[in-house]
Amino acid sequence: MKRSTFLSLALTAIVLAQGLGPDLKLPLQPKSVRFAVIGDSGTGEKQQYDVSEQMAKFRGLFPFDFVIMLGDNIYGGQGAEDYKNKFEIPYKPLLDLGVKFYAALGNHDDTNQRFYKPFNMGGKRYYSFKKGNVEFFTLDSNYMDPEQLDWLTKELRNSNAAWKICYFHHPLYTHAKYHGPDTDLRRLLEPVFQQSGVNVVYAGHEHVYERLKPQNGIYYFVLGNSGQLRFHDLRPSKDTAKGFDTDRTFSLRGPVARTSRPSVSCR
Repeated sequence: MKRSTFLSLALTAIVLAQGLGPDLKLPLQPKSVRFAVIGDSGTGEKQQYDVSEQMAKFRGLFPFDFVIMLGDNIYGGQGAEDYKNKFEIPYKPLLDLGVKFYAALGNHDDTNQRFYKPFNMGGKRYYSFKKGNVEFFTLDSNYMDPEQLDWLTKELRNSNAAWKICYFHHPLYTHAKYHGPDTDLRRLLEPVFQQSGVNVVYAGHEHVYERLKPQNGIYYFVLGNSGQLRFHDLRPSKDTAKGFDTDRTFSLRGPVARTSRPSVSCR
């Protein structure tokens, strides 16, 4: 099936006191792969716990099995107590239900996170895993060395998944002001994505939420405000499909067939 017959249907859940909202529509397509997305989450502060609480509530409506983490998983100290207070305790309700987390490394992360079993990295800086008809390619954007790029090229070429989703920390496209897009990384990765039929790319780093209009046929999302927040940092442009920079967010995802509504947002 051609890439153009797919579209990412998404809910972006904004953590607000009023709750879920009466008109919320969730992408509950039969047999779809359902997952959540968080980025720049590991602060150990109240806002991270608030996001986790909302994620647990939403799972009752949208039963996702796993979460992808877009980097900056643990800020500051990275000892045993930090893993406990910045990951294990906030996400305990989900972990107790068997929800798995698959982490990418951010610029604030110790590379030894790859050995932390709950992050499911298998001791690797970059790796892939498959869920149903979706294959995920988790990259280390801190150091895109030739070995990693060669691995990615081969893995994408050999994949027969209907959906190919890549995620990592530094965004190739964004209209946030603080960092901006990593154009050097874009020059390395975008040709590989285009040649190999990648459908969707997720990144964090900028502490906002942004969904870009398709860039060369690929959907790009930035979500770096699951713990951190950079208030009013987004400068929407004609390429911004949706953006939010005044509260923390997480996203629920379900790749489905083409629909007239590519994104459903709640705030």
